[in-house]
Amino acid sequence: MLMRKVPGFVPASPWGLRLPHKFLFLLFLSGLVTLCFGALFLLPNSSRLKRLFLAPRTQQPGLEVVAQVAGHPLTREQESPPNPAPAAPAPGEDDPSSQASPHRRKGWPRRTRPTGSREEATVARGSGVVVLRPQEESIRSSFDFNAFRSRLRHPVLGTRGDESMEPQSLVRTQREKIKEMMQFAWQSYKRYAMGKNELRPLTKDGYEGSMFGGLSGATIIDSLDTLHLMELKEEFQEAKAWVEESFHLNVSGEASLFEVNIRYIGGLLSAFYLTGEEVFRIKAIQLGEKLLPAFNTPTGIPKGVVNFKSGSNRSWGWAMAGSSSILAEFGSLHLEFLHLTELSGNQVFAEKVRNIRKVLRKIDKPFGLYPNFLSPVSGNWMQHHVSVGGLGDSFYEYLIKSWLMSAKTDTEAKDMYYEALEAIETHLLNVSPGGLTYIAEWRGGILDHKMGHLACFSGGMIALGAEDAKEEKRAHYRELAAQITKTCHESYARSDTKLGPEAFWFNSGREAVATQMSESYYILRPEVVESYMYLWRQTHNPIYREWGWEVVMVPLSSVL
Repeated sequence: MLMRKVPGFVPASPWGLRLPHKFLFLLFLSGLVTLCFGALFLLPNSSRLKRLFLAPRTQQPGLEVVAQVAGHPLTREQESPPNPAPAAPAPGEDDPSSQASPHRRKGWPRRTRPTGSREEATVARGSGVVVLRPQEESIRSSFDFNAFRSRLRHPVLGTRGDESMEPQSLVRTQREKIKEMMQFAWQSYKRYAMGKNELRPLTKDGYEGSMFGGLSGATIIDSLDTLHLMELKEEFQEAKAWVEESFHLNVSGEASLFEVNIRYIGGLLSAFYLTGEEVFRIKAIQLGEKLLPAFNTPTGIPKGVVNFKSGSNRSWGWAMAGSSSILAEFGSLHLEFLHLTELSGNQVFAEKVRNIRKVLRKIDKPFGLYPNFLSPVSGNWMQHHVSVGGLGDSFYEYLIKSWLMSAKTDTEAKDMYYEALEAIETHLLNVSPGGLTYIAEWRGGILDHKMGHLACFSGGMIALGAEDAKEEKRAHYRELAAQITKTCHESYARSDTKLGPEAFWFNSGREAVATQMSESYYILRPEVVESYMYLWRQTHNPIYREWGWEVVMVPLSSVL
């Protein structure tokens, strides 16, 4: 007590610090605590500190779980990546994703290389269980396959007893013959070209081509859904095993965005929705990532060719001297890309195709028509050539199917479809002197009175969309679909082989026939039979089954 009263004497603290020193220490300590808590709670979600010290959030019902697509985790809280993921490295190259990048978007953690072999896979064949590769185990999804299957209106396999008024013995006989033809085609492909993209039947060997950037097995993946629906179980398992063991994505060539999407991604998605096998979902997502660099353009309209090695893109040289993207190509991505987002949780796929819609809605359309060539740089039409056949066809098909696939909630697709159909009917639809209804091609206001085989899908498309048209237009569209399909049948009936030509004309007194040797060939196009199938489903008129069987009998009669 006495010592405290001595002037100039300041007792030490319990830690041996005098008051000024203690004040400075407390000030430093408070700053350190503030910094730590700021690091924990105020930095972005990708902060390592926050992941280390805070418990993970409970997933809310109805939200996608974290889906890691090609090494990028994505939740709904995070933004989409600023650019598509880089193309996979070519064999022998280092993975660029393993190198640190000085410029990294917040919320997107560094990609890490998975351990183990890049193409290692173990398949427990006895149980049918697939042990996923390390990089595939991280591609998670909240998609509930069993719930999806439970909501289907009809069984995937088998037949319904009321589907035909014809004697079931005849239907079964015809169905078994089709199945036998598929088995013959598969066995021949397996014998001479297994793993190749195509079988060349005359030389009996396989062919890869350059359309798919080094990807193989296009025939296998394009056949998965057919093999499953025909209940060719052994053949389907052979195809599935090839996908698991031999379908490699570390390729480095130039590929067609359109062809890879419809054949590979479409085939894999179909196989997944039919079977629930994870290998199909994962491969589709990984391949979708490799296509994203095609969208790196000023407008977001993708170019037609993507380089899997460099991630560069370009337009086809024949498309307005390499300056244009093709309506049927960039307009035929919507269905697959929305499903890639659904199955991966990665919103970038959906954003890419929704932007295409945005551009198309904004741009002026001559007389409501969609020309076939669009600049991906300026967003302007490059030539006023309109066709429901080649270069334009599947754009219209994807609109009506997007409306149906969305459980009839995608009103934008519905409006675009019916507006386009009205313009087509006003400016392209014609009736020949002989009474055949056809859709001509339009070149700046001048009509080419021809119809391509590719345009013959339109009969089925119009029938498919008739149900949701305005009530006063439904019967009209059903009749229009029937008339167009009849015209396409005539192109078959009037040919020497009874197979339809690549294109047929309506001029100089000749109708529904090819007038040039360059168009007098048939390359296994399915559009006419596709329309027969849709019209049969809509009307159950037996004539469509008869017409379909006529097409089957052509190759049978040639070998008998």
